[in-house]
Parts: sequence; C-alpha cells; structure tokens
Amino acid sequence: VQLQASGGGLVQAGGSLRLSCADSRRTSSNNAMGWFRQAPGKERVFVAAVSWSSARTYYADSVKARFTISRDNAKSTAYLQMNSLKPDDTAVYYCAALVTQLDYGLDFTTSNNYDYWGQGTQVTVSS
Repeated sequence: VQLQASGGGLVQAGGSLRLSCADSRRTSSNNAMGWFRQAPGKERVFVAAVSWSSARTYYADSVKARFTISRDNAKSTAYLQMNSLKPDDTAVYYCAALVTQLDYGLDFTTSNNYDYWGQGTQVTVSS
C-alpha cells in the first residue's frame, strides 16, 4: 500500500473541496480507508472512514451532514467530499488504510489502528 492524498487547497467558507487518496500499488481494495486531520498545534483527529466494501461509513460529529466519504475499489482510490466548509476545517488532511475486511466491530476512529498513511494535503478555509 502506498497512499497519495491530493485535492487540498484554499477555499472560502461555505465552499467545497474533494480530496482523493490513491493507492499507487493498488493493494488497498480490501482495506478500510480513513481520513484524519491535524490543525496547527493540535492533535491528529478522526474525520471519516469507510469499510472495504463500502457497507459502513463513519463520521466525526463535527463533519456529519457536510462531508461524505466514498471509495472506488476499481481505481484503488478513496474520496472525501467536503461541503459547507468552515474555517475550523482548516488542517492538514491525511488518508490512511486499515488492513481488515471487517465492515464493523473494529474501532475505525482511532489513528493507532491504521497501518498505512499518506503524506497529507493542506486544506485552508478562509472566513
């Protein structure tokens, strides 16, 4: 697994961005995929996750109804559609892969459970 995150940028509050996380080795189809973010001076926190089959998705309360996680296993790519962005969403966003074929029963929200990480992409939301 080798993850590459992209799609970050500068956007005004209320705008949208779509982040992509591509596995260049195309071996992550059977892994759960997650997005985390880290704001300056703060810890890395969970944003969203999708199980390997897309049967289950998980969201942090702060992004529910605004963000949507999805994946295309044929392209070995996960996405994070971010709508109604707020200045508080400003952070470096990281994608990660968790080696499992379980759709539930694991803690998909804890970063320590993930096995592979991408390099991060900066999202800046101006007020």
